[in-house]
Amino acid sequence: MMDLKAEREKALLAKKTLYRLLDRLKKQPPRDLDAQVMEADEAVFAELDCLTCANCCKTISPIFTSKDVERIAARLRLTPGRFMEQYLRIDADQDMVLQSSPCPFLEADNRCRVYEDRPKACREYPHTGQRKFHAHVEITKQNILVCPAALRVVQRLEQHYGPETGKRA
Repeated sequence: MMDLKAEREKALLAKKTLYRLLDRLKKQPPRDLDAQVMEADEAVFAELDCLTCANCCKTISPIFTSKDVERIAARLRLTPGRFMEQYLRIDADQDMVLQSSPCPFLEADNRCRVYEDRPKACREYPHTGQRKFHAHVEITKQNILVCPAALRVVQRLEQHYGPETGKRA
């Protein structure tokens, strides 16, 4: 299993520099940004197995859409209302999120009990494999403190663009 404490310490040490880089990439996204992010994402996920970590499932909640609720409720043979009552709450932003952490669908081996029907937010996490990366900078800032893969993707961007200029090193 991954040493999550060591990964978090790495993220905290790099946070200030990486946040500056992300802010620059958001303000003035280079033409090749999406291509570089996709390349970094593919390389990182070729090296890392989420099942060795599952920190996202242990510490944060995805936002559930109505379609997510319907799909997962059907899988669990619950009505959407019963599913929401049993597992979800409305947060301060009026989003449907899990009532508790870790995720109730997380198994002891870090597998997801509802993987095939998991929420859209889980499918997209940590949002480094999406186009228009500059639009996902704020969530990426949060995710580098939770997800070792997100941290490594941004570190690869730092290697490519350089820590200070936001341009190629």
